Amino acid sequence: MVPADGTGPAVSLAGEGIADLNSISSDGSTLVFMQVRADIATLSLDGDAQPATLVGSSFEEGSGMLSPNDRWLAYVSNESGREEVYVQSFPNLGHKTLVSVGGGREPTWSKDGSELFYRQGSRMMAVTVSGAEGFEAGVPRELFDRDFWPALRNRAANYDVHPDGKRFVMLENHQFGGFPDEIHVILNWHEELKRRVPVDN
Repeated sequence: MVPADGTGPAVSLAGEGIADLNSISSDGSTLVFMQVRADIATLSLDGDAQPATLVGSSFEEGSGMLSPNDRWLAYVSNESGREEVYVQSFPNLGHKTLVSVGGGREPTWSKDGSELFYRQGSRMMAVTVSGAEGFEAGVPRELFDRDFWPALRNRAANYDVHPDGKRFVMLENHQFGGFPDEIHVILNWHEELKRRVPVDN
């Protein structure tokens, strides 16, 4: 962990065994990650806590994503024989709900928690969800079909969703280009566009 403004050094939070950081609770106190042995674990940032397995079995689990209100954990498991998206309560696991139909991976919540997105091959799927009394999921629907770089197996999603839930950012898949070496983030791009393409008022 390192301060985003670069004012301090990086601090090691845990030793070996972490394969991929998936999610962080809304208050920043708990990390959800995939362990090397393909289980989902948590790590409290309060004190000298040790990683604790949350979802573990003889199957592979990963891509653990907390809902915006931290009440639900979406994740991927291959217990059915193929990767599917499931949801359980958090932090105390309860009834497990199968959300995807026909396979799914890389789950991501909308910013208001009313939808859960996931990938099914090149198809982006969306499910309307409700968690007022207990978790309920609607019928998955296809948003679009677009070829973009997939995340590694059971890792965090390789895309993100705009707060309005209608726009996505992702890495386009160039068939023979190989994986990108680096990603550039442009800040204040509106001003850069105005500088490069002046418009007379």
